Amino acid sequence: METVTFPHPLRALRSRNYRLFVAGQLISLIGTWMQIVAQAWLIYRLTGSAMLLGIAGFAAQIPVFILAPVAGVVADRRDRRRVLIVVQSSMMLIAFLLAALTLRGHIQVWQIFSLAALLGVANAFDIPARQSFVVQMVGRENLANAIALNSSMVNGGRLVGPAVAAIVVAVIGEGWCFLLNAVSYAAVIAALAAMRLPPAERTAARDSAWHSVVEGFAFAWQTQPIRALLLLLGLVSLMGMPYTVLMPIFADRILRGGPYAYGTLMSAAGLGALGGSAVLTLRRDVHGLGRWVAAAATGFGACLVLFALSRKLLLSAALLVPAGFCMMVEMAASNTLIQAMVPDRLRGRVMAVYSMMFMGMAPLGALMAGSLAGPIGAPRTVAVGGLVCVTAGLTFAAHLPSLRGPARQLLASQQMTAGAPPDETLRSEA
Repeated sequence: METVTFPHPLRALRSRNYRLFVAGQLISLIGTWMQIVAQAWLIYRLTGSAMLLGIAGFAAQIPVFILAPVAGVVADRRDRRRVLIVVQSSMMLIAFLLAALTLRGHIQVWQIFSLAALLGVANAFDIPARQSFVVQMVGRENLANAIALNSSMVNGGRLVGPAVAAIVVAVIGEGWCFLLNAVSYAAVIAALAAMRLPPAERTAARDSAWHSVVEGFAFAWQTQPIRALLLLLGLVSLMGMPYTVLMPIFADRILRGGPYAYGTLMSAAGLGALGGSAVLTLRRDVHGLGRWVAAAATGFGACLVLFALSRKLLLSAALLVPAGFCMMVEMAASNTLIQAMVPDRLRGRVMAVYSMMFMGMAPLGALMAGSLAGPIGAPRTVAVGGLVCVTAGLTFAAHLPSLRGPARQLLASQQMTAGAPPDETLRSEA
């Protein structure tokens, strides 16, 4: 029996398996963000092209959109820990190859795109397996807290990684960022291997893979609150998130600060996102999270519009702090609500749809942003995306009253299945 105690905001860490997961992920995520920043800067240094930055983002994330449905079936039918170990090992090999090519001076743009696409394939299987694995580590009663802590980890890496990458890129080059990222994967692989897990319920393979995919999509689409959350998330990812793809242009051409400015801007967004996920760890249930989602989407869009108007580095960085905060609250609160409403047997497949909306729409947005940034400029491109996010957030808020009844029924059903007392269930509200 585990006797380690943690305060309420860290209650998911009472699980030994989750503590191992957090330790490994924290190290790995810093390396991941170092690679993201270094790769974007490398492409920009080699080409100076906004369009190619957009294409790189597209290549890295479009596999998530295409392969996520299959990956969701794999997450529901296979041992999720083994899936994660295989995926993380693949990511390590890709990072080592990218580092070797860059450090030897042989790297070419087509190679970066190809390796980015391979990493996207690995991410397609990683996201639904990792998201649905959380409940297996901490149980449904600590799921919301674990999701918030996961977001804190991602954004802790997002805060530290870009800052370190900016220094490493400026002093010794992009290749060393890729090498450090490759080494960092060892931490999460070792953590996964050290876990002691009870057997998990998985979907029997008596149905065809196609039938399983359709079942997951059908549940997500026919369940009104989940559909609304996914549509909002997809629109924000399509129109708002591609601002990160254009960040090298803002850092160099608009703010004239080079790689240090790039690292500063990315770290500012990470600091805000870390704050957003930290605030969510303080919550005890999902009551009122729907209002948080609406406000966060609207606030994110407004911050992007103001960021597009800024021409001062400190002001731009300051605006990205609340932008990162709002983005993370919208994403993590949506994740929490969806996972609270979905039955365990469909968790992997519904989280695959979630990954399509969150990660899968971003490459289409990156390609669009890269195409628009040339003729109309990066600031106007980001401003248009921000205005769309504001409109989407306000529309979701207007429809929120009609979503509360169905959401309460779903939450009550899942909490009763998990053995929670009915009076606690009735306190939850989307």
